[in-house]
Amino acid sequence: MADNVTSLFRTGAHSPSMAALARESGEAGPLDFCIPCNPYFPTPAMFDELTHRLRDIITYYPSSADTITAELCNLLQLPPQCVAMGNGSTELITWIDHLLVRESLAIPVPTFGRWTDQPLETGKRVDMFPLQESNGFALDPAQYIQFIRSRGTRAAVICNPNNPDGGFLPRQTILAFCDALADLDLIVIDESFLEFADAENEPSVVEEAVMRPNVIVLRSLGKNFGLHGVRFGYMVANPGLAGRIRSMLPKWNLNAFAETVVFMLKNHGPEYAESLQLVRRDRLDMAHQLSALPGLTIYPSQGNFLFVRLPVGAEGTVVRDRLLTEHRILVRECGNKIGSSSRFLRLVVRPPADVRRLVSGMESVLFGARRGAAVPELNTGTNYSSGTAAVDRLVGSTNGQGFPGLAASANGMVGQPQALPLPQPLTAGANGMVQQPQPMVAAANGMVGQPQPLTAAQTRGTNGMPGGLTAVNAQGQPQQFPPQFAPQQGYPQQPQAMPQPQPVPPPQPTGWPNTAGASDGVGWPAAGTVNRVG
Repeated sequence: MADNVTSLFRTGAHSPSMAALARESGEAGPLDFCIPCNPYFPTPAMFDELTHRLRDIITYYPSSADTITAELCNLLQLPPQCVAMGNGSTELITWIDHLLVRESLAIPVPTFGRWTDQPLETGKRVDMFPLQESNGFALDPAQYIQFIRSRGTRAAVICNPNNPDGGFLPRQTILAFCDALADLDLIVIDESFLEFADAENEPSVVEEAVMRPNVIVLRSLGKNFGLHGVRFGYMVANPGLAGRIRSMLPKWNLNAFAETVVFMLKNHGPEYAESLQLVRRDRLDMAHQLSALPGLTIYPSQGNFLFVRLPVGAEGTVVRDRLLTEHRILVRECGNKIGSSSRFLRLVVRPPADVRRLVSGMESVLFGARRGAAVPELNTGTNYSSGTAAVDRLVGSTNGQGFPGLAASANGMVGQPQALPLPQPLTAGANGMVQQPQPMVAAANGMVGQPQPLTAAQTRGTNGMPGGLTAVNAQGQPQQFPPQFAPQQGYPQQPQAMPQPQPVPPPQPTGWPNTAGASDGVGWPAAGTVNRVG
C-alpha cells in the first residue's frame, strides 16, 4: 500500500491530488503541508452554510460568468470590463498563451509549472531566467530585464510572490519593470499569493494595470480562500486585453460552488482579513520552529509557504516518501521544478501545533536511527549530487535554439555560496528597490548560524549562471544597468499595435481593497487599516 501511494508522485510534474492519495491509501488524507491553502478560511460557519446548501448547489446550473464576475467586481470595486474570471488561474494562463503570447515568453525559474509548460506545449520559446541559490533565489529585476533584451523575448512574467520560494518585489519595483519593458507585447504580474504578503501596505499593481496597454495582473481566489477545488481565479487588465480573454471563455465556465462562495464573501470580510493576519503570524513561527533542525536552510517568504533546503546528504524524494508513509505528513518535494532540485522542499504555512508534528517527523526522518537517518552525518563533505544536471539538460533542450552547449557549460560552473545571516525585515531604498532578507540556516548544534561550504557538485545547478543563458558574468555578479531600468538603444523593434485601453472610471479612494489591511468590522476589508502581524 505504501508503495502504491508513493508511486503517485512519479507520474507527473505536479503533486497527486488529495483524492488520489485517499483512494490509494484507503485512509483519511494526511496532514497537508503540500497544497498552499489558507487554513483559517472559509470559517466553520461558512462550511456549515455550504453543507446546508449542497443539494441545490450541485443540482442546478450556476449563473453566467458575467453575473458572477459583476458580483466580484462590486466587492472589489473594480470595473467589470477590466476583469475576466476563469475556472482557476490555469484556465486564464492557457488563454493568455493562446491569444497574447506570439512567439516567446520569459520567466524566472523555479516557478509555477504552468508558466513554463503551457507555452512549451503550444510551440513557443520559453526563456528561463535562473534564480540564484547563492542569492537566496531573489530576483534581480535589472538582470532579468537585460536577459529579456538579450534574448529578444516578446512577453515576460513575474510571479510576486514567487512560487516556490516566496520571493517578493515591492510595488514601485514592479512598476519600474513594466515601464522599462513598455514595448513588449505582454507583461504578466502573477499576484496569486500576494494577499499573504506583509512587506508593504499596498503591494498590488492592479489599479495601474487597467491603464496600461500590455500589462495583465493575475489573481487566485482558490489560494486566498483555501478553496482550490472550487477552481476560480481572475485577471485584471485594460478593457481591450480583458475583453479578448473574456470573449473566449465559455458562458458557464464558473461552477455553482464558485458562484455561492463569491456571493457569500460580502458577509465575511472581517473573517477573511483575520485569516490573513493569522497566516502571517504562523509563517514567522513556522520559520522559527524549522530553524531548530540542524543543517536546514529556510528562505525568506512572503507567500503562505516556506522554501527550505535540506541538509547536505538528504534526498528530497526519500524525505517526502518517509514523511508520508511513516508520519502521515504530505510535503512538496521540488526536484521536478525546473531550476530547483530534490534537495528543496516547499512547506505550506500551517498552525503551530501542526508545525510541531512536522518538525518532529522531519527530525526523525533526517537524523533518527530507527530505519537509518536520511542524513548520514552533518558537515562531513558528503558527496551529495543535487540532481540538477537533469535540470540543466531540460533547460538546454527547451530554452530555444543556439545554446547546444548550455548543459555542459552549466556543469562546468563552480561557485561557493555566500555566508548568509539571519533574515531582516524587507526595506525599500530610495529608488524603490528592496533589500532582500537572507535565508535562515540551522547549524549542526541546532543553533541558527552560517552555512557550511558546499562542494562544486552541490552548487552546480543553482549557484551561478549557465553560460549564454543570462546577461551576467560567470561569477553571477550583476552588470551595471541604467537607473529605473531605462531601455537601451538597439533593442528589438516595437511590436505590432496592441489593443489600446478604453477609458476606465478612475478608482475610488476605497476601491481596490488591499486585504493585507484589516476590516473595520463592517463588510469587506478596507485598505490599510490594520496593525500588521508577521
